[in-house]
Amino acid sequence: MTALAVTAVVAVGLGSATGVVPFELVRIPSDSMTPTLEPGDHVVLDHRGRAVSRGDLVVVPDPQDGTLIVKRVVAVGGDMVGISDGVLEVDGRAVDEPYADRSLENGVYYGPYPVPDGRLFLLGDHRAVSVDSRAFGPVPATDVVGTVDVRVWPRPGSLDEPAR
Repeated sequence: MTALAVTAVVAVGLGSATGVVPFELVRIPSDSMTPTLEPGDHVVLDHRGRAVSRGDLVVVPDPQDGTLIVKRVVAVGGDMVGISDGVLEVDGRAVDEPYADRSLENGVYYGPYPVPDGRLFLLGDHRAVSVDSRAFGPVPATDVVGTVDVRVWPRPGSLDEPAR
């Protein structure tokens, strides 16, 4: 890691700990977002409250126990979402998901399910182990704590490409 990257990580860490900056370093505890995020990865949680859309990684309180979880927005209010033989479908069309490892998919069927207005349907990229909206339903968009776009450790960079 370069000196600039170390300085940036330290600055974000100190700034988020003191509440001075709207960012927070978060450690990924589980493999529900594999291969995009691996257990032990550290990411930057952006609390600035931007609008989210399909494909974004968001942090929300787990409706089951209140702990913070990272999941991917796959459908928004007004969408019809389903999974057919492991393939995500939104409004009846298969979704290209380069971030999801097809070898980790299971053949379970889900839906089709109408996502209510003002809610988000969230899935983990590792569908076979992820506890997500298939279990707890769509979450209110207002529950989004922040978004995740950048991994800082151990493989710094954008989340556009899987961590592999």
